[in-house]
Amino acid sequence: MPATLLATKRVEKPWGRHRLYPGFPDPAPDAPPIGEVWFQSPHPEEPELLIKYLFTSEKLSVQDHPSDEEARKRGLPRGKDECWTILAAEPDSTIAIGPLAPMTREELRASALDGSIEHKLDWKKVRAGDFYYSHSGVIHAIGAGLTLIEVQQNSDTTYRLYDYGRDRELHLDDGVAVADLDPWTPPSAPGEVAPGRTILVEGPKFVLERWGGGDRAIDLPEGKQGWLVPIRGHGVVAGVAWKAGECVLVTGPEALHASVDADLLFAYVGERRM
Repeated sequence: MPATLLATKRVEKPWGRHRLYPGFPDPAPDAPPIGEVWFQSPHPEEPELLIKYLFTSEKLSVQDHPSDEEARKRGLPRGKDECWTILAAEPDSTIAIGPLAPMTREELRASALDGSIEHKLDWKKVRAGDFYYSHSGVIHAIGAGLTLIEVQQNSDTTYRLYDYGRDRELHLDDGVAVADLDPWTPPSAPGEVAPGRTILVEGPKFVLERWGGGDRAIDLPEGKQGWLVPIRGHGVVAGVAWKAGECVLVTGPEALHASVDADLLFAYVGERRM
């Protein structure tokens, strides 16, 4: 089928919430908190990208992810570049992304062990509408009080460096080995390329566009996939209706027509469409 409404997978997390976001039913008060909602194809291991919503009530661990090269050294299919579109944020919400100053691997390991790593990271205040791209190797931690959409390479490989005393496994050997030890620099992107069409990410692992309302033509090469992620509103593509809180996987080569009354993200792998 040229368009498929993806199934959702709700993921329990200790840092999740019982009050989620419009479009997502809240878990029962006595149930574990939900931290993530994944959108999955019938064969979840196959697509190159994975789309998630995150709902945080506490800081996530300080962590990083391997590059494609480092992942393959470890027998994994791919690394993990990711990006975050902030939908809602409490007034004091932050995200740590990269160290404040260049570090050595020895300093990173020592500060992860004694907890001082938390204070050596660049904690940025965030608000609704912000956007961050975290390439593989970037040391990062998503803060509390956030609702966001994460677009990432389809990998669940996470190396925890520090977890605020929670009783969860750390992965210091791998996490230190793959870490980018320099301060984070945001990648450049073209920005608005046409009315209602903004390029947020232009490679190297995927392209992410943000669209306003109106009719859109989706022209993907044969066998290539794209993900429509509505932030607000609703629409129809190839006869499949969708609304905010859902995700539609579209596959070329058919030129699909999307009727859109929404604010949405469109993600795909490959060269940017003109």
